[in-house]
Amino acid sequence: MRKDLGPKSYIYPMPVLIIATYNEDGTVDAMNAAWGGISGNNEISIFINHERKTLKNIFARGAFTVSIADATHVTECDYVGIVSANDTPDKFKKTGFHATKSEFIDAPIIDELAMALECKKVSYDEKTCRLVGEIVNVSADESILNADGKIDPIKLDPITFDSVGNLYFRMNEVVGHAFEDGKELK
Repeated sequence: MRKDLGPKSYIYPMPVLIIATYNEDGTVDAMNAAWGGISGNNEISIFINHERKTLKNIFARGAFTVSIADATHVTECDYVGIVSANDTPDKFKKTGFHATKSEFIDAPIIDELAMALECKKVSYDEKTCRLVGEIVNVSADESILNADGKIDPIKLDPITFDSVGNLYFRMNEVVGHAFEDGKELK
């Protein structure tokens, strides 16, 4: 039997996205955003409250990076989500993370997080808090690439957010082959 839970923001898996920008003084800012995902071939949508320092930085620079949080850096990734740069301007420094300027946009890439989408701001809807970014490049550390030079999700070891229990989970097991396994039912 199923139980009705009402309208909730439950979806699995929910990626843990770390958004990085530059502050006015050139220092790095980062935040954890659990509500986001791919919304087109080269487009990402992320829901960010208009009061966030990170959003103000995106408006000022027109660019941001989206790194995929991983199991190795759960503590640091959670920290940038629970502490506001409006109150703690040096929160990025406290994580121990390092950053390198993107070659494609005016935003930092977090060195310790092995995969990043480098994005230009396309639009922001203040009513819905939806930020749309154009993905101009995806960069990946060689440590997470397979023999074909493609991202290996198991090596990436991304975490997902459980909004029901406020937990982070890792995904590290192949259970099927997309566009292949369903053929047996044809």
